[in-house]
Amino acid sequence: MKIRSAAAADAEAMCEIYNYEVLQSKATLDLVPRTLDEQRQWITDRSGGLRAIVAEVDERVVGFASLSFYRDRPGYRGSVEDSVYVDRQAQGKGIGSALLTELIKTAEAHGFHTIMSRIVGPQEASVRLHQKFGFEMVGIERQVGRKFGQWHDVGLMQLLFTDRPST
Repeated sequence: MKIRSAAAADAEAMCEIYNYEVLQSKATLDLVPRTLDEQRQWITDRSGGLRAIVAEVDERVVGFASLSFYRDRPGYRGSVEDSVYVDRQAQGKGIGSALLTELIKTAEAHGFHTIMSRIVGPQEASVRLHQKFGFEMVGIERQVGRKFGQWHDVGLMQLLFTDRPST
């Protein structure tokens, strides 16, 4: 498996992974599939500390992840939010862990104070993945998102870099 920065050439594979989740699951509360142009712009908008990365196996993109600012207001600039998506056929093979490992390294290297993660459901596999890296559940936003004709809770998990043991 190779983890690298996302490039415009990855947009189609990333769209396939993301749009499946848009149309078939509640992994995202997005309701409208992304176009290739929107995915390319999304990649372009993420650089430096707000990096988008992909996981490749046999030269095929099987997952992607990114960091985004947690909120728009300047006082939140030390906080980021992660997103991790893995192709349904490639789940359970350590790809999510590899992507999250790289996001955490990136966030630390760029001096961010904390990473937040919003998990719809909350979905147990995503919760376990984040717990593995020291994220803690810090709240549940009750019925804040609507998809597939139902209201959904969103779990809020957090990794504070000041709480991590030094190595």
